[in-house]
Amino acid sequence: MLGLMQNQPLLISSLIEFAARHHGDAEIVSRRVEGDIHRYTYRESARRSRQVAHALNALNLAFGDRVATLAWNGYRHFELYYGVSGSGRVLHTINPRLHPEQIAWIANHAEDQVLCFDLSFLPLVQAVHANCTTIKHYIALCDADKLPADSGIPNLQSYESWMGGQPGDYDWPTFDENTASSMCYTSGTTGHPKAALYSHRSSTLHAFAAALPDVMSISARDAILPVVPMFHVNAWGIPYSAALTGAKLVFPGPAMDGKSVYELIEAEKVTYAAGVPTVWQMLLTHMKPQGLRFSTLRRTVIGGSACPPAMIKAFNDDYGVEVLHAWGMTEMSPLGTLCTLKNKHDSLSDDEKMKIRLKQGRAIYGVDMKIVDSAGKELPWDGKTYGDLLVKGPWIIREYYKGTSDPLVDGWFPTGDVATIDADGYMQITDRSKDVIKSGGEWISSIDIENIAVAHPSVLMAACIGMVHPKWDERPIVAVVKKPGMDVSRDELLAFYEGKTAKWQIPDDVVFVDAIPLGATGKMLKTRLRELLKDYQLPEIQK
Repeated sequence: MLGLMQNQPLLISSLIEFAARHHGDAEIVSRRVEGDIHRYTYRESARRSRQVAHALNALNLAFGDRVATLAWNGYRHFELYYGVSGSGRVLHTINPRLHPEQIAWIANHAEDQVLCFDLSFLPLVQAVHANCTTIKHYIALCDADKLPADSGIPNLQSYESWMGGQPGDYDWPTFDENTASSMCYTSGTTGHPKAALYSHRSSTLHAFAAALPDVMSISARDAILPVVPMFHVNAWGIPYSAALTGAKLVFPGPAMDGKSVYELIEAEKVTYAAGVPTVWQMLLTHMKPQGLRFSTLRRTVIGGSACPPAMIKAFNDDYGVEVLHAWGMTEMSPLGTLCTLKNKHDSLSDDEKMKIRLKQGRAIYGVDMKIVDSAGKELPWDGKTYGDLLVKGPWIIREYYKGTSDPLVDGWFPTGDVATIDADGYMQITDRSKDVIKSGGEWISSIDIENIAVAHPSVLMAACIGMVHPKWDERPIVAVVKKPGMDVSRDELLAFYEGKTAKWQIPDDVVFVDAIPLGATGKMLKTRLRELLKDYQLPEIQK
């Protein structure tokens, strides 16, 4: 027997139409590439998204054709999120921080037909367009009078002239909710990037789950600043969850330095922000010397890489901002876990609560997870035993776009992370499987070593890697970037570890560097760091 409920597919277009109908006057504020502030409402955004759909039809794009973007977080990019997917095409957000050769490879692999880009990426488009063999139309996200006169790019149009004359009414098509809606490529630190192809169903379910109270807890009472880029896993789904709830959106554009982010938070009364640790480090570095405070910010989601304890403590203790530690992957749309406390934790001491907050959190509804040993045997949830982390759920990929092999293991996706899970279901990443350090038959978490280093007041960034040792197989060293104007010696930093971790886990050496290589999504590139330190020898071996 089937239920007798209406059968309406879960489509991306329903989110923007809901926002326009029920939260039509809620604001969307953007700092533009031009430097000024643009503001309008969900109602106006929905109308312009419909115009985008008409403009795509006028290009004779087929159902399922890919439309690429090279763009910052802003209102025009937001309109493409809905106009492209809502009309049955596939939105392909490209990370502009990738190498130009990778960008061209990605565009060809996706068979993009249209590329929409912010003018700040004009030099990049000029460098790659000749190698992008499938792109037929180039749209610069600007007004007609800002369009470069002689760009050298074929069929270049301004966004406003391309879509501005189209009708504001449009009947969004109805189709199978499993239809592809958008695609994102992995950062491709090794080999070619791989594409996750999301569906309308998976993205809408993800938007629902992300907004739940024990996840991002997004509501119409919030003003949200997604500093996480819209080209990075759909800004963690925030453009969808915000429309679903009617929350005010504040887009930072290209200005993501500490000063610009702080000024935007204060000017727009932001209550909620989301981004990677490197962005928040710039914000805190800007605020502390000037004694600045937040007047409205109450919560921030930090993900992309493990959040250092010192950062959680600074936000919470110094500024009264709750940090929600999150974890996920491109292959997971991306949210998998988020760390919020349970009722049973209210009576715990601040130190005990901090131990929980440092974990990546509990699985959200829609995500199942387990840890296994090298033989695939499931391991206990005791908070101590660690193994390879596997996940499954309705917004987790079953295969890569144009993939040649099945990435799943008995229906589970292997994340490449090593983790523990405690009895309450809190998961903690101990390392990437390729970064964990094996010393004398025991495992050392590089993340733990890094967290202790960045807790030192003179340390800005730290990356721990293993070095070959003739007796112990590997020993950890820590590469450190000092804060501007601060100093710390090797011996002082190694002494800082005493009492904070087991003696055998203390790094053998400290290497001071000017910068730690970062990937296209802001994660530390330990592969590149190992290359830079290929001639390094441990002090014991040098002797």
